[in-house]
Amino acid sequence: MSEQINVSASPHVRSRMSTSRIMFYVIISLLPASVYGIYRFGFNAALLIAVAVATSVLTEFVYELIMKKPKTIGDFSAIVTGLLIALNLPPDATWWMAVIGSVFAILVVKMLFGGLGQNFMNPALAGRCFLVICFAARMTSFSYDGVTSATPLAIIKDGGSVNLMDMFMGRIPGTIGEISTVLLLAGAVFLIATGIIDFRIPCAYLISFVLFIGLFAGHGWDITYIAAQLCGGGLMLGAFYMATDYVTSPITKPGRILFGISCGLLTGLFRVFSSSAEGVSYAIIISNLLVPLMERITMPKCFGKGGEI
Repeated sequence: MSEQINVSASPHVRSRMSTSRIMFYVIISLLPASVYGIYRFGFNAALLIAVAVATSVLTEFVYELIMKKPKTIGDFSAIVTGLLIALNLPPDATWWMAVIGSVFAILVVKMLFGGLGQNFMNPALAGRCFLVICFAARMTSFSYDGVTSATPLAIIKDGGSVNLMDMFMGRIPGTIGEISTVLLLAGAVFLIATGIIDFRIPCAYLISFVLFIGLFAGHGWDITYIAAQLCGGGLMLGAFYMATDYVTSPITKPGRILFGISCGLLTGLFRVFSSSAEGVSYAIIISNLLVPLMERITMPKCFGKGGEI
């Protein structure tokens, strides 16, 4: 026989898209919101971003050096984690909070579970939630133009009114990277157009969230209220940049839709019925924990006899 057949393990669908290229595109998509956050909040925002990114990369490098594992900092995943942690920090946070959050995200959530591809929840969100638990007052204090004030979501929850255009453009208090809806959407369009993220998760997330808000928030289908909820807080940052994380979201297409619905319903539940005005981080993390179940019930059956799993 002159022909040789190469037998290899699945998956058999190949792609030229490497991990480093995917992470690089994510970084590019986050640059507009990051630069705007620095422009709005000044030097401390730039410092937090630099410290979080540097700490994430250094933590991963040192762990792999001590444990004598292959170096993986070249895949840029640690940079993405550090950047997302910084973008989820209040602009007045101290540099050591960025260090603590980054070390927890990389060391505890990522590396101790085996590194990239083995973590069971989004590291950046885990780092943020850890900081909220440890430093609640610091993590919920926001300022804008040097004045500490409530976020638009907190104002809405107390029955006040907000300026939708300011929320859309980013002229509001909030974390460094969540304030400008238009720039986050621009980055999201880039990720969808390049095939980096699947539209199913963010679409299912936002649609289910809108339905929950319309049914249970007590404002009916008030367009202004719903738009403010969509533009406020970390919803856009979470829906397009963290819920779509390859490792912690389902691999099946129906599972991704189910995952998005779970995130949307939980976010609505937290925002409407809890004492907090936010809820994106906990909604995504809880949904991360449900991913194995979602994949199990949406995994297609094998073709042929004995196809039941």
